[in-house]
Amino acid sequence: MREEGKQPQYMQEREYKKLFGLEIYLTPVFVISSIAIIVFIIGSLVFQEGATKLFGDLRVWLTTNLDWLFMITTNLVFLFCLVVAFSPLGKIRLGGTDAKPEYSYLTWLAMIFSAGVGIGLLFFGVLEPVTYFQSPPLGVETAYNTDTVYTAENVPDSGDSKVQAAASLGIAATVFHWGLQGWAIYGIVGLALAFFAYNRGLPLLIRSAFYPIFGDRIWGWPGHIIDTFAIFAGIFGLATSLGLGVQQVTSGMDYLFGIPANGLTMVILIVVITSIALVSVMTGINVGIKRLSQFNIILAFLLLAAVILLGPTLYILRTLFTGLGTYVMKIVPLSNWIGREDTGFYHGWTTFYWAWWIAWAPFIGTFIARISKGRTVREFVIFVLLLPTLLCLIWFSAFGGTALHQFLTGGYTGVTEIVEAYKPELALFKMFEGLPLTTLLSCIGMTLTIIFFVTSSDSGSLIIDIIAAGGKVDAPIPQRVFWCTAEGLVAIALLLGGGLKSLQAASLATGFPFAIVLLGMGICVWIGLSRELRESQ
Repeated sequence: MREEGKQPQYMQEREYKKLFGLEIYLTPVFVISSIAIIVFIIGSLVFQEGATKLFGDLRVWLTTNLDWLFMITTNLVFLFCLVVAFSPLGKIRLGGTDAKPEYSYLTWLAMIFSAGVGIGLLFFGVLEPVTYFQSPPLGVETAYNTDTVYTAENVPDSGDSKVQAAASLGIAATVFHWGLQGWAIYGIVGLALAFFAYNRGLPLLIRSAFYPIFGDRIWGWPGHIIDTFAIFAGIFGLATSLGLGVQQVTSGMDYLFGIPANGLTMVILIVVITSIALVSVMTGINVGIKRLSQFNIILAFLLLAAVILLGPTLYILRTLFTGLGTYVMKIVPLSNWIGREDTGFYHGWTTFYWAWWIAWAPFIGTFIARISKGRTVREFVIFVLLLPTLLCLIWFSAFGGTALHQFLTGGYTGVTEIVEAYKPELALFKMFEGLPLTTLLSCIGMTLTIIFFVTSSDSGSLIIDIIAAGGKVDAPIPQRVFWCTAEGLVAIALLLGGGLKSLQAASLATGFPFAIVLLGMGICVWIGLSRELRESQ
């Protein structure tokens, strides 16, 4: 048996090859995944009508038939992270007892948060709480009636117990989708890769986490298949986020400046932003990505502070605490998948969200592992699960709470009308319309979406490139350019081939096989950490 952590000679000696005059690190994973992605892009663009129907049908089938798999996987992963963190395994340090962190706590958290949520906070920050207030999950009653035309004179009484319960559940259900369970999906991938890379000397690849099961076979086809699934999930998970971001930015440009929010505008915007991401990804993680993440988190907190100060500050603070309490009380019933009657919420939102988190897990987990050397397992879990969840709670309480307050106390129906008309990309701008400095806030929101777009694209491209290159962190620049460009083209193909439903279907389809991978990673990381603990005693 070869010493664990040492790659076989044939992997160490492979060299770059020339492809169309460009240096490319040709691996089975790169060849298979790149060809499949190219075929998908061409097929979706050529057969747009057929793609629209296919993606729509696929989304319905997956949410109806595989809902239990996504829910069970997410619940098990969350419980696993808690057990590992607060057991004796939590004291194990990633990289060994003498390893030192590369980044400060603040920079580490900023990079995790920027890569891990990004565009979704802006797209869903207002939309989700208001949607769940109008149609609460779990059979909770609300005084809101979708058949009523509301004006400033006939809004529901904010003091009504049903209204208060629905408002609190609106925040709690949103945090449920952006909180502990979602971040646990990232956490288990990041923990597994960081441990096997820094403590066992394996490359930073998804396949490395399966060494306890497959042994040296991870260097063969079992490993190639695992990493190929990871690339598919990462590409389509990223494309979903990029597509949502582009829809929001183009709608904002149309709303504010009259620039038409059509397919051409979206394509031009994707090309421009992908070009910016290319510059960032070519400079590497410690220059472009690090600096953009730091700027991003600062701008996000400035926007958050502005909403809290310009909006109903006391109501936001009250919403934060009531939302947190409701989240704690409802996390178990919201996590249940048996006998649910609120199928619109369960299938249309929760199943999609868990698939989306799972689809993002390969690249976010790898990225988190890349920046987490020197942290203990317990420290890792607290920072990756608890702190981002708290930040999401504050964000949704501010943005969603402001929109609810505008409706319930001021009679402002701008956001509720947008939600009922199913124009989700305009919800944020309609909320800003009810605040002072509307244009400034909207411009900051669009800028932030674009930067989140860039940080997601560049960090995702870097990680996908590492996976495709067999763990090489210095793959040729043309290879990085290829993956960054591919993400933009997949987003274009999905937007033109069905829009939001196609984006959701892509995440669901690629999240399904990787859900199985996640469960296997949990078994392997438990074996690895237990062995590490025994060796240290």
